[in-house]
Amino acid sequence: MVTGATSGIGLAAAVRLARLGDEVVLVGRDQGRLDAAARRVREAGGAAPALFRADFAALDDVRRLAAELRGGYERIDVLANNAGGVILTPRTSVDGFELTMQVNHLAPFLLTNLLRDRLGRVVGTASAAYRLGALDPDLLSLPPGRYRPARAYASSKQANVLFTAEAARRWPELLSTAYHPGPVRSRFAHDHPLVGLGMRLAFFLPGPDIGARTLVWLARQDAAGLVNGGYYVRGRLRRPGAKGSDPELAARLWRASARAVGLA
Repeated sequence: MVTGATSGIGLAAAVRLARLGDEVVLVGRDQGRLDAAARRVREAGGAAPALFRADFAALDDVRRLAAELRGGYERIDVLANNAGGVILTPRTSVDGFELTMQVNHLAPFLLTNLLRDRLGRVVGTASAAYRLGALDPDLLSLPPGRYRPARAYASSKQANVLFTAEAARRWPELLSTAYHPGPVRSRFAHDHPLVGLGMRLAFFLPGPDIGARTLVWLARQDAAGLVNGGYYVRGRLRRPGAKGSDPELAARLWRASARAVGLA
């Protein structure tokens, strides 16, 4: 199951997985784009994927999605927590949280917890931007006057890396990994002026298909060859820096996230 599957890395991964013969489930927030993504996946693999609509800006949507998935599947071999974004202006979700942190971390945290007993493994789309994060579990929502898009995004990606490591400690029976896809040209944050400039520079990879390769590899690699809680870059295990490897910070984040989404 791939969240954020209607464009970019999510769609590229879904197409590649379908081409390899896997049954793919697509999750997205827009029905029209879901239908278009389904056509691409069907063309690649020959079978129509299951579609689920959910907007991670609303935690009730995540709860509904989890209930629908539990009703439809006894087992989900891989949950690819790929949905995410950069919010350019300070926005608060209907749940009262800063939107970047909710979409990029709190929503996938909730979804993973609600599906935990059905999952074979979890793959999280993180980013090397975590190194610029300034995550404070006691202040998951920055006041509007302190909001900076790049810092908010980096902190949410820091949360992704820490969540993966803490999940491995708390749920050793569930294989959890995170990865940095590299800077790729896609729809992601295309309205941000700095990102838009970067998309035109040579250091950005040609397209989302290359960025999706590590996701697909982590989804299909023999579990014996992977490290639970590991952070991967282009198919190689990397030790995160201090901001992504502090177990005390990870435990604090878990507790704060559980309270935020109503699990504690």
